[in-house]
Amino acid sequence: MPHNSYKSELHDLQVEFVKLQRHFIAHDERILVLLEGRDSSGKDGSIKRIVAHLSPRETRVVALGKPSDRDEKAWYFQRYVPHLPVNQELVLFNRSWYNRAGVERVMGFCSKEQAREFLESAPRFEQMLVNSGIKLLKYYLDISKDEQKARLADRKRDPLKQWKSSPIDNVALDHSDDYTQARDAMLLATHADGAAWHIVRTDNKRHARLNLMRDILSRLHYAGRSKTIPAPDRDIVFQFTPECLCDHRLAR
Repeated sequence: MPHNSYKSELHDLQVEFVKLQRHFIAHDERILVLLEGRDSSGKDGSIKRIVAHLSPRETRVVALGKPSDRDEKAWYFQRYVPHLPVNQELVLFNRSWYNRAGVERVMGFCSKEQAREFLESAPRFEQMLVNSGIKLLKYYLDISKDEQKARLADRKRDPLKQWKSSPIDNVALDHSDDYTQARDAMLLATHADGAAWHIVRTDNKRHARLNLMRDILSRLHYAGRSKTIPAPDRDIVFQFTPECLCDHRLAR
């Protein structure tokens, strides 16, 4: 995608997000967006473009670090509840409670029993959120192994990106198959009406960002929506179904 075309469409979509924010503030709505995916799949860059021109008073990005000793002793979802949106807020989770189904499960930071219990509890927890009036959108950013390898190497070379590197990055590719199995189990167990998973192909960063933004806008009602905003490309963003695991639509 040419740089000028990308910048032009990005600007138009960011204008739409400002309209969306005006609408949910005026109507006391609560919007919650979860972004999950492997390391380097593009969560940071996508969130940066979404919130770039939104009011920081009504927009929050949540990216929690390592749980404290107190967090370890609490109900698993407890550390996330204080960060949920209140009326007139948009909250984006850069990784969420689904850490338990991914990194924690693969790296052995939780027991098999804890991982199993999470997959049973997460749909019930999210149903409570939806029933309370929260508009919940869940996205899994999917990246191929070759592209992930290239991006992780780039992080190590670029001094402006080295803050993103972590010990987990160094072994991410070694556990690629384990992450695939954990992802598939997570999607199957926690995809539900009102809390559906949507997959975003992210090997092409620009296409992924634009289509993620289009998809979010297409799923939320707001006044003044532009008729010229294109629909999301369904080869890039699509709703998860169990068949996705059989027809290789997801990266392996």
